[in-house]
This record gives sequence, C-alpha cells and structure tokens, in this order.
Amino acid sequence: MYENRIRKTELEQLIITAEEAAMLFKDKMVVASSGFTKAGDSKAVLMALAERAKVDPLKVTLMTGASLGQGTDGALAEANALSLRLPFQVDPIMRKAINKGEVFFIDQHLGETANLLRANNFPKIDIAVLEACLIEEDGSIIPTTSVGNSASFAALAEKVIIELNLSVPLSIRGVHDIFSTGEYPSRRAIPITKANSVVGTDCIAINPDKIVGIVITQKTDSPAEIEAPDAATTAIANHLIHFFNREVAKGNLSKSLLPLQAGIGKVANAVLTGFTHSDFEDLTMYSEVLQDSTFDLLDSGKLLFASGSSITVSQEYYDRIFGDFDKYKNRVMLRPQDISNAAEIIRRLGIIAINTALECDIYGNVNSTHVSGTHMMNGIGGSGDFARNSYLSIFVTTSVAKGDKISCIVPMVSHVDHCEHDVDIIVTERGLADLRGLAPRQRAQVIIDKCVHPEYQEEMQSYFDRACAERGGQTPHILEEAFSWHTSLRETGSMKKAVMV
Repeated sequence: MYENRIRKTELEQLIITAEEAAMLFKDKMVVASSGFTKAGDSKAVLMALAERAKVDPLKVTLMTGASLGQGTDGALAEANALSLRLPFQVDPIMRKAINKGEVFFIDQHLGETANLLRANNFPKIDIAVLEACLIEEDGSIIPTTSVGNSASFAALAEKVIIELNLSVPLSIRGVHDIFSTGEYPSRRAIPITKANSVVGTDCIAINPDKIVGIVITQKTDSPAEIEAPDAATTAIANHLIHFFNREVAKGNLSKSLLPLQAGIGKVANAVLTGFTHSDFEDLTMYSEVLQDSTFDLLDSGKLLFASGSSITVSQEYYDRIFGDFDKYKNRVMLRPQDISNAAEIIRRLGIIAINTALECDIYGNVNSTHVSGTHMMNGIGGSGDFARNSYLSIFVTTSVAKGDKISCIVPMVSHVDHCEHDVDIIVTERGLADLRGLAPRQRAQVIIDKCVHPEYQEEMQSYFDRACAERGGQTPHILEEAFSWHTSLRETGSMKKAVMV
C-alpha cells in the first residue's frame, strides 16, 4: 500500500500512528507544520495532538506556511493547546481565541517567516510535521499540494514527523521548484526571470536522522469555499478589465499584461474569472495560491503558466485537476513562499498584484486585517509582500458591507496594513480610482467620486471639504470625527447613523 512511497526502506520501521506521534510533543515546544491556505497541511498528527491536550494539558507554539484545513486550528484552540500562533489563520474558533487574548497571534508577511527563522529571530523549532506523497532513497520528500515554509522547517527543525499522504497521486512530482537563498550574510540572488523559470529541485532535503515518525494518511485537502461572482464582484472585475484595456491602448501594457497575482476570496476569484471572457491572451501568473479561477483560465487558453505556493481549490476542481493531473503538470509550479513572495522577484517581473481590502480610506490607506481596528480577521497574508513591490498594486472591495450598514470606504482606516505609498489602484463596484501621480488631496477626491457608495458619498465629501477648510495640511483630517463612523457602528450596529447626524 505504501511500499512504493517509502524508497528508503529502513525508514519503514518508523511508521507510527497519529496518536503515537502526538505523544512526541512536550509542553512549551515550538512546532512547525506544512500547509498553505488549507493545502498540503497536517491532517492527522496535529488533530491527534488536540485530542491528547484535552486529557493531558500542554501548550505549544505553532507556525505554518499559512492557514490549515480540517478544522485543525479550531480543534487546537478548543483544546487550549496553543500559546502562540503564526503567521496566518482563517479558522473562526481560532479567531475568537485570538481576539479574546487566549492565544497570542503574530500576523506576519508570509514572505518573511522563513527569513526570520533563518536569522534566529525565533526560538528553535523542536518538531516539524510535514506532508509528503513520497520519501526518496536519501530521505528527501516530494511535497503534495503546497510548499509554503516546509523546506525551511525541514532544514531548521530538530526532529521531523512525515505525514505520508497516499491520496495524492505520484504524478504531482515535478511541479515543485525548491530553492533556497542560503544564510545571511552570503545569501544568493534568486535567478527567476519569468514565471516558469525552474531554478531549484523537485524535492525537499531532509536529514534522515531527523525523522522520528512516519504517519500514513489518505485524507484530501479541505476544499476551498468558492462563492460564485455576484453583481458587485462582476462589476469590480469589469472595471479592472476596462482599466487594463486602457493601459494597453496607451502602450503601457501588451495584451499579455504582466504576471498576475491575486489574493484568495470571492472578489479576487471574480476578477480572475473576468479575464476568461476578455481580449487578453498569453497571460502568466506569479502568485501564492492557485485557485479555481486559475484553472479556468488555464482551460480557456488565456493563461499559459501559473506559479504559486499552493493549489487551493473547491472539491469539484480538486477531483477534476487530480483526476487528470498530467493535463496541468507542465503548466503549474509550486515554490517555497519566501520565493513566491520574494520582493526581488516581484519587482523584477513587474507583478500586477490584486488583493482584497476590508476597508480603505480617502487617502488610499488600506486595512486588510482588523475589524474596527481591534479584532483580527485572518491576517495580512502575502498582500503586503506584493503591494510594496509590484508594478501595479491594486486593492478591491465592495463599497458597502452587511446590508449597507458598513461603508468599506471610510474617512480614516481603523488599522493600517498598506499605507498610501504602496497603493496604486482602488476598485469597488462603483468604479476605479487610479491614484498614481496624485497628491493626497487629489487622491481623496478621486476615491470619493469613483468608489464611495451613494448613501455615504455626500457625508464623505462634507468631511473632506471641512477637513481641508478647517484643518488643512498635506493630508487633511478632523481627528475628533475621523473614526465617528466606526464609533457609530460599534454603538448602533450601522455607520449610517453617523452619516444621518
């Protein structure tokens, strides 16, 4: 059953159950796990650890590539098994524990975690749990549907537990491109000059002496929850398509544009879907997550090649993709996230970055993470890696949320993840604000005119006009009113109350 998956046969004696693996953890350990946006994650050992913690209390620090699937984060939080979590999560139970202060959370640029680890800015990793579909003769592993931080975890961890997943076809071998820049101060340049550059190896090196257990699994990744485009997200996509057409007409871009990056979620997925019916051709992608819309674009012939760090798709697409993976094998590539998100490559390739905002303010500052400035949603992810370094930094959001009770364009964002200097374009279903070459007061007027919902537009204009007249300055604000919309939301459940005053 697993014999052809463990090519270093002496390692077969290390096969243990998930429950036995869970007993290898001790209180206060630093634990690392493979997994990036629910793909290629630990599906057995960490869940077994959560069960153990219910009867044998312990707390560990857990770091991953990004979010885990299988409800693992929630199970660990419920079992009080975590003291610290980083660098990203999406689980509602975990989110609640973070916001209650029961679990400390480090929200981190996904391109930075491996570099910080290698520079000894975090404690030593005691155990890494890594999913693989094959163990080679030298102990190296072939990853599954993500790479994330697995290569760095394998190199830095004292001990390694391998989850050998038999459900992932061996045909996935060859899509991974594992490259390391080495250690400070002698790090290497990353020789990627186009999205399909191959610069590394197809496996993750592991010293076999580190391997303390092999757990056999057959669970597939948790499916992504993909929402179909609606009127608002379709309008956002159309605004962007029109913008790109204008850039082509100006001679700024060709019909192949430049390599695309898109965050996950309903809005970003709709934007990518919009390219399927456009006049653009021979597109490429250099991103983090390859989602449903990525494979639609590949199938349509619009997209030639897609590079990312994970394949995170719905169940329907998972079955379709891995039912005939040879169809996609030479058209996709998975890299470590410190390579997929490397500033050096993003700047060199001229990435067009499209990411989602929770809220934007009239000067172009973006909040991607915190509700009303205090409560964490998921995390910044890789949006900051791309926003700061891309050829075009685009943020998309609907103009309103929660039945129009919340305006997603506000006088001043309640938390800043991406400052005005890193934001080129803001798009809502109302329109597109091109902020390039504009001073703050000019940006504000364009955002008010193009992006604000009509129910909030008059009051937003009033705020800006009064701020300019009464306070002045490079970036006019009336500080005692700047967060009045958020205050109204907290006190009445709607920002409209502040607008109606």
